Amino acid sequence: MSAGVLLPSPQGEGPDLSAPLSGRRIGLLTASASRLGGGVFEAVAAQAAMIRALGGEAVVFALTDEHSATDRARLAPSAVHNHAVSGPAQFGYAPGLVANLLAADLDCLHLHGIWMYPSRAGAHWAQRSGRAYLISPHGMLDPWITARGRRKKALARVGYERASWRAAAAFHGLTAAEAGDIRRESGHGEIVVIPNAGPLVAPPDPAPRALHVVYIGRIHPKKNLPALVAAWRLATKPVGSRLTIAGWGETPDVAALRSAIGETGHSIHFAGPVYGAAKQALLDSARFIILPSLSEGLPMAILEGWAAGAPSIMTAACNLPEGFADRAALACTPDAASLAQSLTTALHCDELQWRAMARAARALAAGPFSAETVAARWAQAYGALMAGKRMIHEPA
Repeated sequence: MSAGVLLPSPQGEGPDLSAPLSGRRIGLLTASASRLGGGVFEAVAAQAAMIRALGGEAVVFALTDEHSATDRARLAPSAVHNHAVSGPAQFGYAPGLVANLLAADLDCLHLHGIWMYPSRAGAHWAQRSGRAYLISPHGMLDPWITARGRRKKALARVGYERASWRAAAAFHGLTAAEAGDIRRESGHGEIVVIPNAGPLVAPPDPAPRALHVVYIGRIHPKKNLPALVAAWRLATKPVGSRLTIAGWGETPDVAALRSAIGETGHSIHFAGPVYGAAKQALLDSARFIILPSLSEGLPMAILEGWAAGAPSIMTAACNLPEGFADRAALACTPDAASLAQSLTTALHCDELQWRAMARAARALAAGPFSAETVAARWAQAYGALMAGKRMIHEPA
């Protein structure tokens, strides 16, 4: 059988979805089980909740960081094992991690994110336990990512990543595009493609929303925020238009963003990190969610915006072509001129046009990206992996 992409389907014969993972212990291994993990942490929290909803037990393993203790409540009631790091934080060596993984008597181990010590720990667990090991790179094999820090990544490949990739029963890609990146970089033929699930869909707004464009995410070079700030300055904006940028990042990146905003005026507000109710309030106030990224896996901010009834302005690098096809999103390229044009179009949408886009956004969040649809696909994927079987196969 030729190598290809595994595409589990929620239809057809399969396990009883009332509790298909009953009695199963699934480990979720990641570098950071806190807000420092960004979208990967959000995906892990959602995965743990989904495993519990399917009747299984999710056990989380992560490296200790400054927010581990505070944010472990996000993963409750799943058990969370945080491990202290010895040596360089960039590698994340945790001496007791492998022993703890082996002692947990897991049926399956699911690694979220690569390029750090958890990859090596996952490979050791797979080799010693002989049980199913699955890797979700979360966009970390995207060409933009692999082009950065080439020397360190070359050392990581030789030192531990290739061994981890060989030990994996399968990879998980968020999109077909990511499946291509995985196949190109790892040579692995077993790739299951399942998107992230969005949150519950909010009811339609009774009143019009203000001209408020929102960015939520990391403050990081790949997010292309300097171009967004420049584009806001270039765009033709109705009176009262506002841009809010919310997120966290390394001190130099945040300082550069603040400096750029300082030259632009008061219509841009940098809110810093937002969580919980404050984050939801920001999503609910957004007329559009914007993501001008150079590289993404599958961005949770867009799915969260769609569920809140906010259409998106985004680049093709966001890997959500459904948004363009269903007219829930406006396309832009990463340069400031294109971003400015898309912002101008968005801010001049009349109410009927905007409401049509908002309905399309909610429909996507309630359909292919709903928790129910995604959970059904994961139930089949985990079941097949733990049984040592292949899933529906489509040749490359």
